[in-house]
Amino acid sequence: MIPIPHRIAVIGGDGIGPEVTAEAVKVVRAVAKAGGFAVEFEEFPHGTDHYLATGELFPDDLRERIRTTKDAVLLGAIGDPRVEPGLVERPIIMGMRFGYDLYVNLRPIKLYAEHLCPIKGKTPADVDIVVVRENTEDLYAGLGGILKRGTPDEVAVAEMIFTRKGCERVIRYAFETARKRAKQKKVTLVDKANAIRAMDIWTRTFAEVGAEYPDIEQDHAYIDAACMWMIKNPEWFDVVVVSNIFGDILTDLGAMVQGGMGIAASGNIHPGQISMFEPIHGSAPRYKGKNVANPLGAIAAGAMMLDYLGEAKAAQKIEHAIEQLLVTRKIPSLGADSGLSTSQIGDLVCETIVS
Repeated sequence: MIPIPHRIAVIGGDGIGPEVTAEAVKVVRAVAKAGGFAVEFEEFPHGTDHYLATGELFPDDLRERIRTTKDAVLLGAIGDPRVEPGLVERPIIMGMRFGYDLYVNLRPIKLYAEHLCPIKGKTPADVDIVVVRENTEDLYAGLGGILKRGTPDEVAVAEMIFTRKGCERVIRYAFETARKRAKQKKVTLVDKANAIRAMDIWTRTFAEVGAEYPDIEQDHAYIDAACMWMIKNPEWFDVVVVSNIFGDILTDLGAMVQGGMGIAASGNIHPGQISMFEPIHGSAPRYKGKNVANPLGAIAAGAMMLDYLGEAKAAQKIEHAIEQLLVTRKIPSLGADSGLSTSQIGDLVCETIVS
């Protein structure tokens, strides 16, 4: 019986995005072949090059077609200095986050090899965190604007928006994640409710939802303290749930604790529906076309995607291969200075998976 393939849209995007995404696709194909399941990829050219050539960004009808015909989206990177900041990012990244209601931004912070951690004395046992960041509200909702632009009386306003539904569903996802992980079985809420009183909606919702999970410990930290503790004592954290803007900051800090942006991956998730997976590094246009960018972040995003699609064993194979290659220093660094090409790193991961 021929297995029904997982249908995946691939948007390489800008800069190094197409190169690192190609390696992620290669690894996913290899692990699928080894695991006996099928994947079907369709590539879409949308990004800055496509916009400059055609004037097209990311049409609503295309976004809808992807939603109705695909199971997941694998995204490379978006951003190019040739165009206004946000011009291409908004319709593609924000278009999918809001258009598909991808309310969970899932960001694992995991140290694979001790020598990669910039914090003295911290080992892989100390850095194994999952951050559940709210993904569709807060300042990113885009409510506000600029009045009297370019004059001495210019005023800029941006509004934080939190809804009970938005808080509750992401908090519940965090508690379910802690239960599934079965590690410390602890969820830490990160907010700034002492100074931003509107964030009391997070505090109250966290307590009410947490009462339904008596097996999970509840913890709390203000965002400034959480940043300090993530450096000083990353082992304190298990699952963290956090608002959109603070989560954006906290997870980039966490990426450095795990070794750098080169290894960090994320999932933009609506449970049970089409979801989007991407490395969290930028498009790094200066490295475009040079075949030197490290694709491990994109490959790790591919592993997250497979786990979401129900291929947990395949995802674990990819993760184990990454860990093995970093621990043995066959991949000596996470940057463009590793001495290995983008395609060579992809080949190493494939070879490790099937060996």
